[in-house]
Amino acid sequence: MRVIYVSTEIFPALKTGGLADVNAALSKALLGLGVDIRLLLPAYPSILQAVDDLRPVVRLHADVIAADVRVLSGRIGNVPVYLIEAGALYAKSGNPYVDEEGRDWPDNHLQFSLLGWIAARFADGAIDGWRPDIVHGHDWHAGLAPAYLAARGGDRPGSIFTLHNLAYQGEFPATRFKDLALPASFFSINGLEFYGKVNYMKSGLHYADRITTVSPTYAREIQTAEFGFGLDGLLRSRSGALTGILNGVDRSIWNPQTDSAIAAGFSNRDFSGKTKCRDALRSELGLACSEGPIFCVVSRLTAQKGLDLVMDVLPDLIGGGGQMVLLGSGDPDLEARMREAAPGYPGAVAFRFAYDEKLAHRIIAGSDVIMVPSRFEPCGLTQMYGLAYGTLPLVRRVGGLADTVCNVTAGTIAAGTATGFTFERAIAGELREAVVRAFELWKKPAQWRRVRQSAMSQDFTWEAAALRYVDLYRELRPLAG
Repeated sequence: MRVIYVSTEIFPALKTGGLADVNAALSKALLGLGVDIRLLLPAYPSILQAVDDLRPVVRLHADVIAADVRVLSGRIGNVPVYLIEAGALYAKSGNPYVDEEGRDWPDNHLQFSLLGWIAARFADGAIDGWRPDIVHGHDWHAGLAPAYLAARGGDRPGSIFTLHNLAYQGEFPATRFKDLALPASFFSINGLEFYGKVNYMKSGLHYADRITTVSPTYAREIQTAEFGFGLDGLLRSRSGALTGILNGVDRSIWNPQTDSAIAAGFSNRDFSGKTKCRDALRSELGLACSEGPIFCVVSRLTAQKGLDLVMDVLPDLIGGGGQMVLLGSGDPDLEARMREAAPGYPGAVAFRFAYDEKLAHRIIAGSDVIMVPSRFEPCGLTQMYGLAYGTLPLVRRVGGLADTVCNVTAGTIAAGTATGFTFERAIAGELREAVVRAFELWKKPAQWRRVRQSAMSQDFTWEAAALRYVDLYRELRPLAG
């Protein structure tokens, strides 16, 4: 089974969000199942630096940028990778999608059309003499790969398109279509056209043989007007090709028994190390000693994540005896609101506006509750990291949050299935009520311990997800000539 896996980032070389974690973990899991999987990535500087055994493979003239490009090969860890080297196009340090001011790079349409075009060139064995059975693209950045395969016609690999977040679609002015080297007929309602613009996400959804997304509940939600971001009609029309496969946790990285980034190891049988992690976190971040729980947020700062609701309930959370730790960056208005509020809660609030992978581990290990009050959430990984570290998730019951967190009730505690706190509507009142329920459980140490043990016993593995993908690959393999 030969699969070219098409994406833009991979942990730890380049990470802007959960996509990088998924790419690293899922590719390793597929490799472990015997799949000949090779990743295709842009040769961003940080990715180049992470690749071992780098060698040139081929030089091609790329129609989409009217220039020659080189394809290189190597390995990141034990995963084979191909990198596209295209002069200044990928010579971007930092975020590959936006500049330091948060503005889209003006050549984004070319960055990611080239990615899809090169992915399709594997179909004729032009790269390394290797022809995949499946081209598997991830998110809008890889959305043109199925279109280029469709335009190629004839014998071709099967195609899978995985959408990780439908809110980000890769829209560009119609005038950019001429740069894509696709037939004119592809700019139509049954193609890339979306309300007069070019839409890379729609391309993937329309042309791919199969569509997957990152949780079963999100697969259902995106077929509704509330969560479909204008593409719900297309998704309903392709419901027979759409599958929700839940993401997992890479336990080689997120494991409280072996995590070198945290103050002490612990397990669901011995929580003494978690107490040490809590004490160390308070000391590191300047929080006061307290008998109350530590609530945490580790997130991008966006409206999607519902963090404005966290700020709405912050007075109640602190007033109830809790403390709040936040790590994230993003929306400048939301960040400004947090910076303004923090001095009003000395010793009770610690906000860090950055991306810091090691600190994220220490925060999740040392906290008691992790808050993910998202307005929508395709899957979410931080709530699963929280479960693994006995940090009970407090989440809105949407998408993958609904699939991974079981609400604390008398019945679920008795049954041993309770793992966190859920609420229904994205309003401050319901989040506040969930916070109150967390405090009520905190006052019952035996029950809190039981729920924490249940949380840490959950097993959301990448191996299970990888097996589902292998089943899809097998379905599509006959399409490969």
